[in-house]
Amino acid sequence: MGTSVQDMIAKSNDKKSKKIIEKLIPFLLFLIASVSVLTTIGIVLTLIIETITFFTRVPFTDFIFGTTWLPFSNTEARFGIWPLIVGTLKITGIAIVVAVPIGISAAIYLSEYASDNVRRVVKPVLEVLAGVPTIVYGFFALTFVTPVLQSFFPEIKIFNAISPGIVVGIMIIPMIASLSEDAMSSVPKSIRDGALAMGSTKFEVAWKVTVPAALSGIIASVVLGLSRAIGETMIVSLAAGSTPKFDGDFTGSIQTMTAYIVQVSKGDAGYGTTIYYSIYAVGFTLFLFTMAMNILAGYMSKRFREEY
Repeated sequence: MGTSVQDMIAKSNDKKSKKIIEKLIPFLLFLIASVSVLTTIGIVLTLIIETITFFTRVPFTDFIFGTTWLPFSNTEARFGIWPLIVGTLKITGIAIVVAVPIGISAAIYLSEYASDNVRRVVKPVLEVLAGVPTIVYGFFALTFVTPVLQSFFPEIKIFNAISPGIVVGIMIIPMIASLSEDAMSSVPKSIRDGALAMGSTKFEVAWKVTVPAALSGIIASVVLGLSRAIGETMIVSLAAGSTPKFDGDFTGSIQTMTAYIVQVSKGDAGYGTTIYYSIYAVGFTLFLFTMAMNILAGYMSKRFREEY
């Protein structure tokens, strides 16, 4: 049965439409993929431009090497970034001490000891913990953890570095546990079976075989958790205080880089003032910290990666 002219024209039009769609789809996908890149470029450019404006008013050396942060001083404002960096590192250090042992232990349990049924229940519950709003964590640190700590150590003030550090550590446990468990689960079962066949106990297999084999993923999870802790905002804003101090005291009020940005953003400084531009300088410093952490995570992942 012959094909009519109308059918041939319709088929020709369909082919043309398909060709046009095939040409448009890569372009549309490129535009969609470019959104995140363009957004990142826009944020970085904004930070750089406003930070440069800040350094036209405050000497760069005072900012980098100064150890006094008094932007609201009535006599002479001081913009030495180190008190904010030290406050951030205090919170981050406590968080890592709390999160790394618990997170990796949870990952070992889920990967090596838990049954499939237990894993299907426990892992989603851990990941739900990551979805709790950080402001809830902040009030938990202020109204529960701090009073508990004060009952054992009365010298701890209401605002301190310890309780928000502990709670930030609790917050990043799911990230470390989940990513580490994924890394351990990717280790071939044959390696475990070989170690067990040679007489190793289950703990020896987990600690001496699985963990070293998954080390790249574990280190990457810890570094990403570290980056998350450095950038935490609401917990430290509520529970750590707003007193930037360049010292080693963990029991009193401190201030982190993110907490200072929140303080100024609430309206404590007018637009166009030096204090206003200081939040961009602090934000750019924080951006450099988190970028360094992400680069380090990528390097560690490649450096210690095992291929099977």
